Amino acid sequence: MKILGISAYYHDSAAALVVDGEVKAAAQEERFSRRKHDCRFPANAVQYCLSSQGLQLGDLDAVVYYEKPLLTFERLLETYLGAAPRGGRSFVAAMQVWVKEKLFLKHQLKTELKAIASAPDKPGDGQDLPELLFSEHHLSHAGAAFYPSPFSTAVVLCMDGVGEWATTSAWLGEGSTLKPLWEINFPHSLGLLYSAFTAYCGFKVNSGEYKLMGLAPYGEPKYSDLIRQHLVDIKDDGTFRLDLRYFKYHRGFRMTSRRFHKLFGRPPRQGETELSQFHMDLAASIQAVTEEIVLKLARSLQAETGAEHLCLAGGVALNCVANGKLLRAGIFKDIWIQPASGDAGSALGAALVAWHQHYGQPRRPSADDAMKGTYLGPRFDNSEIQAYLNRIQAPYQSLADGPLFERLAELLDEGKVIGWFNGAMEFGPRALGGRSIIGDPRNRTMQSVMNLKIKYRESFRPFAPSVLEEAVREQFDLQTKSPYMLLVAPVKHELRQAMSSEQEQLFGIARLNLPRSTIPAVTHVDYSARVQTVSETTNPRYANLIRAFRQRTGCPSVVNTSFNVRGEPIVCTPQDAYRCFMRTEMDVLVLENQLLLKERQPSEERDERWMQEFELD
Repeated sequence: MKILGISAYYHDSAAALVVDGEVKAAAQEERFSRRKHDCRFPANAVQYCLSSQGLQLGDLDAVVYYEKPLLTFERLLETYLGAAPRGGRSFVAAMQVWVKEKLFLKHQLKTELKAIASAPDKPGDGQDLPELLFSEHHLSHAGAAFYPSPFSTAVVLCMDGVGEWATTSAWLGEGSTLKPLWEINFPHSLGLLYSAFTAYCGFKVNSGEYKLMGLAPYGEPKYSDLIRQHLVDIKDDGTFRLDLRYFKYHRGFRMTSRRFHKLFGRPPRQGETELSQFHMDLAASIQAVTEEIVLKLARSLQAETGAEHLCLAGGVALNCVANGKLLRAGIFKDIWIQPASGDAGSALGAALVAWHQHYGQPRRPSADDAMKGTYLGPRFDNSEIQAYLNRIQAPYQSLADGPLFERLAELLDEGKVIGWFNGAMEFGPRALGGRSIIGDPRNRTMQSVMNLKIKYRESFRPFAPSVLEEAVREQFDLQTKSPYMLLVAPVKHELRQAMSSEQEQLFGIARLNLPRSTIPAVTHVDYSARVQTVSETTNPRYANLIRAFRQRTGCPSVVNTSFNVRGEPIVCTPQDAYRCFMRTEMDVLVLENQLLLKERQPSEERDERWMQEFELD
């Protein structure tokens, strides 16, 4: 049985294919369209999922949409009616979108699917469509969290902005069933509370929350009590209610109200303006409040169910600092977090919900998990890559794995920044050694070089280490695997570098360039790191590259950041990778077994004809 899951029309649209309960393929539309957070129908992602298994649309048994749009429409109507006459302009704008597109989503989905089935290179007239099913938003999140997890029984916590009505929900997963326990409904939302501070600090909602999390260690939680006293009432069990007088997301175009701005004594920061210590302290404060809520909810769920395991999904589950503290709190024996926790992962959750709940199929948890390292996207072999490089006349050298990894270890040791294009593309927001930019974590200038010259992003943003799974305890206080870079852990004390009394007096961004450990490029200002453990099982080539670097230097980790520049999605194809390589100050590009050095590539001044062909490719 072949089931395709789809998420679309809000943000981060995606498609995922499940065959007889096994996850076969999954990808976000943005990787193909090159439009970041693309919310349109994921036609390219659907085509990829089908072609990866040699299927046509007519071969599918069902297509599942990740939520029920009419329930969302009901929520919008009730919310705007409750706020009337305020929010009139926002209501008109929302209704225009709904009447034009979302209110008749079933028809819209069938139209898009027929277009795929009727494409010129597809046989048939596109009229015979598979069964179209609809899941629910938080049920899809819960399915994405529990069904691929290694646990036979677990409690599931889903936290995001909002689904149809739910913003936080709890479930009990047993075998192939998901039983709802309770939920907190809109407009009271932990995700939207965090997003309100994201917007107030000048970052973009639905994409800048991780910037706020990265900014938090530069500040002190000076405003946590103010947040608890005025903005959110947190109960002992972790449930909460917001004082809606301070917010406008439920009735307007902005996230925060004038009352919010008056409470903190200044207007919202405008994007790209200077970040002050105030914003750093504010980030630290909302991070502390978020962690308090997450830990209290987890304790309540464990006491309520007696479960030993916890699964997490929803956008808040991408807060890896909170995840790390939750793990270290020891509330549960183990936790598992869906690597594509946002709406993109709900495409997969919807397909798995259909398989297990609609069709009643049993579940057989695997020893690790069913995500296959989340390497579920397109892959390209050496012959395809060589054909492309030959066509654009790009100088390269083809090397077998052994010599290639030795050469790369040498280049990393020299301080070079390397674009690493290897195997299948990752599903979810993290680069995990498929589409990564890597460097030497021992290099004191690597963080600033990669931020300012490669990624073209804010200098305060930390980078993550990819560390060999068997060596993680040599560098980090982490007692479990972290294959999806969703846990923050402390750097080992013996690797830390003591601060002088003068350095200890520094605050905020002044602490940025102080080396904190023997691996300064991946050590945040609070001696933490967002760790990815690399396994021989899921990504042997990446593991062998890191082993070669360790053999040369003694260091079992490398710096890992996503292969893209600010404002663009992670690269998908060799063409995307080469463009990114040429438009940044990256030193080296590896496309599977092809090694390209920047100094040997043509430049616009040296070869205008070549550059024109490259731009048109």
